[in-house]
Amino acid sequence: MTAPAWDPRQYLRFADERTRPLRELLARVPELPARPTVLDIGCGPGNSTAAIRERWPAAELTGIDNSAEMLDTARSEQGEPSAHYLLADAATYDPAPAAPDLIVSNATLQWVQGHLDLLPRWAAALQPGGVIAFQVPGNFDAPSHLLLSELRTSPRWRAQLGAEAVPPGVHQPAAYLAALLAAGCTADVWETTYSTLLTGPDPVLEWTKGTALRPVLARLTDPAERAAFLAEYAALLREAYPAGPHGTVFPFRRIFAVGVRT
Repeated sequence: MTAPAWDPRQYLRFADERTRPLRELLARVPELPARPTVLDIGCGPGNSTAAIRERWPAAELTGIDNSAEMLDTARSEQGEPSAHYLLADAATYDPAPAAPDLIVSNATLQWVQGHLDLLPRWAAALQPGGVIAFQVPGNFDAPSHLLLSELRTSPRWRAQLGAEAVPPGVHQPAAYLAALLAAGCTADVWETTYSTLLTGPDPVLEWTKGTALRPVLARLTDPAERAAFLAEYAALLREAYPAGPHGTVFPFRRIFAVGVRT
């Protein structure tokens, strides 16, 4: 099955909120050479690539993504036009020829089945003392995801929306720690839950449209069915995440890891 297209505009509706965890991840990366070679694997529309450029202005920076739509935005002024870009899949891309000083992956690995197996290959590609830094969402047991799963498998929708419509998911922090250590890295792994304040009508629905809802909606090609599904899901989200006087609080757990090749 062809992967559903990404919508850069929808994704970037919450650009600041999506980029904040990356900035906090990059702050934990140890010192690099003056002109490091950096790979941004899963660069999306270039918001992550721009943050990396801010952190290391002289870097030889390459963004990798499997979405042509996302790369078009990344190459524009909305992204980081000074970087190089490559259309490739994170699951199969070989970073070894680049001999990077740093591999960054921002909210990408949750889409890759068996992504723990990538870490030894990425670590082996690094320069001595090179770094792997990634963060993934850790909210797959949050109401936003559980309600989506329950609705998707309900009698009305289960025939159209099967198990393939959900991403593979992530591991607990201890699994990432163990994988990085086994790959010959020193490792720093932690988690943070952000209480993100979202505004506007149905803001959690709009957030999920940019990520978790994408493969689900790709299967609902009839406009009336899509509208009906969104209306049901929006009602469930409004109950789970009630609006307050200042907006809607959306708790979001993130898992972070930094591994340094020894």
